[in-house]
Amino acid sequence: MTQDCIFCRIAGGTASESLVTETPDALAFMDINQPTPGHVLVIPRRHVQDIYTLDEATAAMVFQLAVRVAQAVKIALRPDGINLYQSNEHAAGQEVFHFHMHVVARYAGDRDRVCVFLQPNLPPHAELDRLAAEIRAAL
Repeated sequence: MTQDCIFCRIAGGTASESLVTETPDALAFMDINQPTPGHVLVIPRRHVQDIYTLDEATAAMVFQLAVRVAQAVKIALRPDGINLYQSNEHAAGQEVFHFHMHVVARYAGDRDRVCVFLQPNLPPHAELDRLAAEIRAAL
């Protein structure tokens, strides 16, 4: 863990988030910086710089948790679809260099949000907590 990484601080419990679920090795929480309801980030608890330094066991563990979360988002929020993707490079506009997966609920009225690096539309933290609770219940 590195103290200057916000995801490491979230994994260590020293930064707040709207927790969806956690395991001893990973956790999933609502993404406060994206406007799509049902956008969840899944991260390993240990700091992995990017996909290029990711080992296969950690990749499998994070992907399995992301799939479980995607299934729960589908049940809880009933989106029209789900995108799972990893994006962690300067070219993607990332500011946090800690490997993570995105679980993004897709709705019929949305434009293509595979690249969802839009201007932040920060929902109230209470709304993220409510969405996280619905997804947790579906897990």
